[in-house]
This record gives sequence, C-alpha cells and structure tokens, in this order.
Amino acid sequence: MITKTEIRELIELKLAKMYGIKYEEASKNIMYRALCLVVKDMLTQKRLDYKKLVRERGMKQVYYMSMEFLLGRSLRNHLYNSKVLDQAEAAIKEMGFDLNELLEIEPDAGLGNGGLGRLAAAYLDSLTSQGYPAGGFSIRYEYGIFKQKIVDGWQMELPDDWLSNGDVWLNQREEDSFEVNFGGHIEENWDSGKLRIEHKGHTTIIAVPYDMNISGYDNDAVNTIRLWSAKAPLGFDMNLFSRGEYVKAIEAKAMAEAISKVLYPADNHYEGKSLRLRQQYFFVSASIQSIIKKHLKYNANLDNLSDKVAIHINDTHPTLCIPELMRLLLDVYGYDWDSAWKIVTETVSYTNHTVMQEALETWPQDLFQNLLPRIFQIVNEINQRFCSELWKVFPNQWEKISSNAIMGYNQIRMANLCLAAAHTINGVSMLHSNILKATVFADYYKVAPQKFTNVTNGITHRRWTGEANPMLTEYMKELIGDGFIKDASKLEDLLVYQNNKQVIDRMAEIKRCNKQRLADYICKANGVLVDPDSIFDVQVKRLHEYKRQLLNVFHIMDLYYRLKANPNLDIKPRTFIFGAKAASSYFMAKEIIRLICTLGDVINNDKCVSDKLKVVFLENYSVSLAEMIMPAAEVSEQISIAGKEASGTGNMKFMINGAVTIGTMDGANVEIHERVGDENIFIFGMLSHEVEELYKSCYQPTTYYANDKRIKAVIDGLRCGFNGRCFNEIADSLTIGRGGTADPYMILADFASYSEAQKKLNNAYLDKYRWGKMSIVNIAKAGFFAADRSVEEYAQRIWNLKKI
Repeated sequence: MITKTEIRELIELKLAKMYGIKYEEASKNIMYRALCLVVKDMLTQKRLDYKKLVRERGMKQVYYMSMEFLLGRSLRNHLYNSKVLDQAEAAIKEMGFDLNELLEIEPDAGLGNGGLGRLAAAYLDSLTSQGYPAGGFSIRYEYGIFKQKIVDGWQMELPDDWLSNGDVWLNQREEDSFEVNFGGHIEENWDSGKLRIEHKGHTTIIAVPYDMNISGYDNDAVNTIRLWSAKAPLGFDMNLFSRGEYVKAIEAKAMAEAISKVLYPADNHYEGKSLRLRQQYFFVSASIQSIIKKHLKYNANLDNLSDKVAIHINDTHPTLCIPELMRLLLDVYGYDWDSAWKIVTETVSYTNHTVMQEALETWPQDLFQNLLPRIFQIVNEINQRFCSELWKVFPNQWEKISSNAIMGYNQIRMANLCLAAAHTINGVSMLHSNILKATVFADYYKVAPQKFTNVTNGITHRRWTGEANPMLTEYMKELIGDGFIKDASKLEDLLVYQNNKQVIDRMAEIKRCNKQRLADYICKANGVLVDPDSIFDVQVKRLHEYKRQLLNVFHIMDLYYRLKANPNLDIKPRTFIFGAKAASSYFMAKEIIRLICTLGDVINNDKCVSDKLKVVFLENYSVSLAEMIMPAAEVSEQISIAGKEASGTGNMKFMINGAVTIGTMDGANVEIHERVGDENIFIFGMLSHEVEELYKSCYQPTTYYANDKRIKAVIDGLRCGFNGRCFNEIADSLTIGRGGTADPYMILADFASYSEAQKKLNNAYLDKYRWGKMSIVNIAKAGFFAADRSVEEYAQRIWNLKKI
C-alpha cells in the first residue's frame, strides 16, 4: 500500500517533470492535473500487469458496446477504489491544498445522457472490481450531451467542454487507428471461384482510439474503455488553400470531426439522422476491427473468436456490429456465409432497454443504403434468411412475418436484427423481461424462447455509499462491519437495528447533515432558501413524458391550491427537488421544465405558503450532482406509468441511501416492493395489464377532468398560467390531445391514487421512528440491486467468463 510520503514525492516529481515547478508555485488546476497524472501512472502500471496475467491464462474477455458511458468524475473514484483516498488527502494537505477543492475542478466526463450510460459505467466498474477481463467501446464526444442552462425557465443547451480538464485521463493510441468507410458503391467480381467485394468511391474517416482506465475496488484489476475520435485522412488541403478556397480547404476535416462532436445530435431532420447513423457505424466498425486485430495477435484465426470474446450490445445503438463483423469475416478473412454467421451468433448478445416502440431504433432504407452500401447488402441477406426462419413457424402469415422482419416498409429495424443474431436477449427487470416475451417480442419468443432471460439492473453500491455518503458508510461499518463494501448482500445485517431508536436517531442526524449540505448548494445555485427539516422529496431523471414529472407537478399544484385556501393545513413542510435534461428537440419535455421552474418562482415567493412548500429545479443534472442529492433525499419519486420503465437505477441509488420510494408497479419498483414489503414503500396506480386494458377500452381523460375538481383546477390553472406564462400545450395534451391520444401516459387516471399515496407518506413521516424503520429496511434490502450481482449473472449465464 502506497504511503502519504510516497504520494507526495510522486506529485512533486510530476510537477517538476511536466510543469517545471515546485508545489509552492503550483495553481490548484496544475496540482489537480499532477495528482491525476500520478494516479493514472499507478493505474497504467497495474493495467500492464493485469493484461499480462489475462494473456498468460488465455482468458475470455467481454467487450461492452455502448453509445454512452456516464462515468462521472474519476479522480475520487480511483483514489477510493485504490484505497489511497486518505493518504492522498493528507499529502495534498501537507502541500497547502484541499483535496475536495481539487476534486471539484474535474468535470463530469461528457459521455452519456442518463440511465443507459450510467448502467454501462457501473457494469465496467463492477466487472473490474470482480476481477473479470472486460473492455468498453464508445465515442470520444468532444462536447458530450450538452451543458444545461435554465434561462427564464427555458432549457438552453450549451457546449459541455469536458475535455478541457477531463483529457488528463485519456491515453491516445494512434497506432491502433482504423479506417471507416461511408458512401460509394459496391463492385462484385468472381476470382478463382470466390466472390470478391470491392468498395469504391467511398469517403474514409480515421478512427483514433483513446483509452481510459477503469479501476477495480481493492484489487489489481484495471480494465479500459476505448473511445474513438474521428478525423479526416488529410486535415488540410494545401492546393485548395493556395487557390484561395480557404473554407473548402478545411471542409473535409470539419465534416469528419462532426462524427465525434456531440452525443445524440438532434435527429428531427435528415442531416441529424444521417449524422447519428454515421456515429453508430463509425464506433462499431472501429471497435470490431480493434477486437479482431487483438484476437489475431494471439490466435491463428477467427474460428475460436466466441471462445475468447463476448460482444455485448447495450440497447440498439451498437447493433451494426452484427453486419460489420459479418462484413469482415466474409470480405476480409474469406469465411463462407454459414461459418461467419455461426461465429457472429455465438459471440454477440443483446440487452433491450425499452418497451416503447418509438425507442426501438429504425433507419430509413434509402439513407442506410446510401451511407452503408455493403452493410445494406449484408443486412438484406440476413433479413431474407431470417424471414425464411419465421415462415417455418408462421406459415402463410404474411403480416406477422412482415412485422417481425428486419427490413419492411422502407425501414431497417435494429431490434429485430439483434433478435436474429444474438445468442441471448435480456431485459433489465423481471417485469420488463416478461413484457418483452408477452408483447414487444412475443412472436420471436415463440421462435426461440431459449434466447430470452432477465438480468435486473444494478448500481455501483460503493460509489453511492462509500464515496457519496461517507458518514452513513462509516456508521454502517460500526454497526455491521465493512463486509458490505465488497458484498452488498451483507447490508441485510442492518435489519436487526430496524426498531433500535438509538440507531434511528443517529441515522436521522446523518440524513440531516446531508440535507443541510444540499440546502447550502441550492441556496448558492438557485438563490432559494430551503428548510433542511422539511421533507426532501426528489425526482431526478431524464425528462420524458412517460416518466411523469407532470404527475408530480399536478400534486404540487393541488397542494399549493389547498394551502392557499387553508394556510393552516396540517402537512409536514415539503421541499420538492427536480433535476432533468430534456432532449434538445423534445418540445413538450422542455415545456414541462419551464412549468416546474415557473411554478417554483410562484410558490417560493408566496409568503403565505413558502414556509410549508418549496419547489426547486437544479440545472445541469449530472453524476456528481446526483452524488450530493441521493444522500439527502428522503422520498424517491418513481412514478412512471406501469409497463413503460424498463428498470430504472435511480430508484436503487435512493434506496441504498435510505430514501423511501413512492412509485408505481413499474420496472425495478416491482422487485424493490417484493423485497421491502407493503409497509416500507408507497405503491399507487394501475398495474401494467390494467393500463393496457384501459388503452384498449378507449381511455377518455376528459371524464376525470369533468368529475374530479382537483384535476379541473390544475388544468384550468395551466391554461390561466403563472406570472403571465400560460401552458395551454400541456393542458391540451392531457385533454384533447395533440395529433394523437390525449393524456397518453394516463396522468389523470392515476392522479387520485397518487394523491392518496402522498397523504399516507405525509402521515408516515410524522412518526419519526416508523419512518426511520422504513429507511433502514430499504438500505438493508438494497444489496440485491448492486451491479456486482448483475455482472455476476451476465458473466455466468450469458458471457461465460471466468475471474482472474
């Protein structure tokens, strides 16, 4: 174990070699970078030793393909995992700096948007902590998703220049660059009885890799995420420049770099769709080429690829790795179709993350064919063979075959391509997996039921306890020892304290400290004073209508109206905290943010209610902000319409920090409910089958508007508006619809049940020891939802991996 003195010496050496200065001359930013470089050097050496061991043992490795890796900050995570956080803090203090101030310099790595990316990061962390050889592949987005700024209640998207201080963790590997080709045309020629494919007239982009270390907790494993950056083969055309055509001289460079500029560019226009498709193929083509190059370095051929490599598709974005692997096997390495297809189908697995049809990616056939002509040919062949399989199960059922085909109605369906090729298909909660089998992929489930399984999502429990909530973690160590750090199931040992008033009192003190820290941040960031003795009721997640932030708003408006009518209403003071980013082209989501912000302005400045009610929207929600919010939260809002949320992981982060869930029987809420019991969670609303039945029976939201005076008051309030701002679009979407079904996520249908659950929650909170018991039970039962358990299931049941 490295000592404080050794860390200090390494930092001083790094300052001298890299910057030519002593620590007395260093700025905070230089000291931050020097410490990062010292940590990176330590991890890189461990990485070299770990790779050698994996190679010597000939171990199989999983490659996790994901358009997102929402890593958050790395410095504290690496120090914590390496168990040198205290030594580093002491060394930095000796040199006159505060480690916490240095940690705040690091930006969140801008490589993800929400739960999908955070899950990918969690799994790489847990795979490494469990000692499994693994790697991630994604894109080195220059500006990530975006930096959210709220201006007069409206979300503005600004560039998120995370690389300015985040680049310190990246190791460029230019020698492992690969060419990726777009456009052009395909020429087929027969040579000595073999079909030869030539791709001509294409545009070539160079994929340059940057590796980022992923540390394991208290072990010698270090895995990596490889991030691809796009550049043109020639960055500058001197001939054009010499002729005075200055813009054209750098045009190719700009077009190439657009591929790795921004995560999820708006795709409500042709150019946006084209860029997204380019991003996806660029990332998977470079990744598959990299995997094959590494495999052939230590193996004679690709016959045994599936024995040494597992390729996992995280949602549909990386689906093109299937035809790309086929292309390389067929065109470059000379395999026949059947042999190549066998390798692909034994190597690739797929996780589905959604039941919503609009989120199951499709591409216009003409766009796909023009951009990726050879990949189009291969997908077309896969589709024909796949339809032949379907015909055997569904003879003469043309409509069923058409709806399940990979290509149909001038669209190419990525999910169906995954079904055809993946050896295993999993959902991410028990409810979600059952819905996939019963409805979304019901037909294909009849074709290949053995392919389907479930792996319920998990979280990096060490990050969300030990790093984010050190006071709670230290107290839990006093109570049950430190075994839960490595084995989250040991949290169940806390159950013996669920009725211990002394323990409940201490837990409440810790929660109060965390609430005060968040209250201080809210005051600084929003200029709003919130009472740390009020209930901290939190809903932080991506803004989408199905997640029903609007249902939460309805309850707040109803509560506000009731307090205005009766200022002496007997309720516990409540602070409602929101955090969410809306997709840049998603108008309704941005309008809901504007409503929350406007409502907050009204309520927070209304002296009649502000001592009992506050509403706060925290801009630019991120992993590092979540690390402050989760430990302070007391109520976890998980209120999506039943049957739409695949799993959720925020619910698990709240749970392990002692928050109590109010939620529907959706996603992983079902499994949380199973573990904590009726008495330790507030469940409301329709079940998923009831939602489907109501859809089929022609749901009429205006009935609720006519018959429930609270709903009428809220919707009328939206039309009248606040501070001169009306919200007619939202009101119309719930009553008369906007180009489709009114109230598609049944906010009005679930409102009464939600309000009743909120009333029960308020009453439970008033009993300190009842609430304290609920909190302890939630923490104790959170162990199942650790990512360590999830990756163990993947490793054993899907990827067939062994630990180092």
